[in-house]
Amino acid sequence: MVLTKKYTTSSRTFKHLSEFERGQIYALLKEGYSQAEIAKKLGRHRSTISREIKRGTTTQKRSDLTTYETYFPETGQAVYEKNRSACGRKLKALQAEAFLKYAEKKILEDKWSPDVVVGSARISGQFDKDSMVCTRTLYNYIDQCLLKVRNINLPLKTRRKPKKTGSRKNKRLYGKSISERPQTVDERNEFGHWEIDTVIGKRTGDQALLTLTERKTRHNLIMPLESKCAEAVDEVINQLKKQYGPLFTQVFKSITADNGSEFSNLDNIGIDVYFTHPYSAWERGTNERHNGLIRRFIPKGKAIRDLTIDQIESVQNWCNHLPRKILGYKTPAQLFEQEIQQLIESYQNKQIA
Repeated sequence: MVLTKKYTTSSRTFKHLSEFERGQIYALLKEGYSQAEIAKKLGRHRSTISREIKRGTTTQKRSDLTTYETYFPETGQAVYEKNRSACGRKLKALQAEAFLKYAEKKILEDKWSPDVVVGSARISGQFDKDSMVCTRTLYNYIDQCLLKVRNINLPLKTRRKPKKTGSRKNKRLYGKSISERPQTVDERNEFGHWEIDTVIGKRTGDQALLTLTERKTRHNLIMPLESKCAEAVDEVINQLKKQYGPLFTQVFKSITADNGSEFSNLDNIGIDVYFTHPYSAWERGTNERHNGLIRRFIPKGKAIRDLTIDQIESVQNWCNHLPRKILGYKTPAQLFEQEIQQLIESYQNKQIA
């Protein structure tokens, strides 16, 4: 039986001369080999050998002060390395200096991510293509310490735990399971479907924050709770009912919550409410993501009770005016306002009719 080798990878047709091969060229020249013979022995093209000999040839002086030319492999290697150092794409940092200063300000002062900086600048037309860098390059410049920004200034550039697979059976069910939630909610094409959660500061004796995130527009609401209990949540929901009046059931078509006891009365507010499986925070991923944004300003352990309404609203406004890649670098505030205006116009038309 004869075995034949079948290679699917084609051999590389071009490769730079190595330092060892330059040494071989030197030795073969000393032995009197011609350039054609050297090329044949090394398996190289004759012109490659010719260029290398020219590259490494230097003028030397004899003791009688006459000169002669000879090839040195060290010279050939040194010239090669110098030429290679000038190869490759040139650093764009100087050309994009104004954009990089803008990026530093946005990341350090406004807490924007590098991707948001690049995407927003492109959409707004503030910088032309040749005077800015892409997201990947901006991250590279940060890694190379070319900016004042460091990786520690990028809260999301951390190791992320993979999602757990499978689900656990609810031990306590306050209403419909998320498994019963319509697919239209999952697709995010319809406005009015929210995710809800609470953010705590100190573990004991402190207030809490109620956070609501609209799935389509990513608009975020942050409201203080006197305590993390069902009654306090009911009070905030009643405030929202008064704020939106007859539009409440259009603005809030459904809410997805976890099985915390503070949400035990949500099923009685007149809209669809769905409850996630235990220990499945990713089933409210949008809201969890926004809670992470809030933590940039209100870290764990910081007393919620010490925050003023203006400070809470400032965090809310920052979240809602942060351009998002997933929204085409528009802001949640822009898209939410559009949806609300459409609801108002539709309601007014019905009233006239």
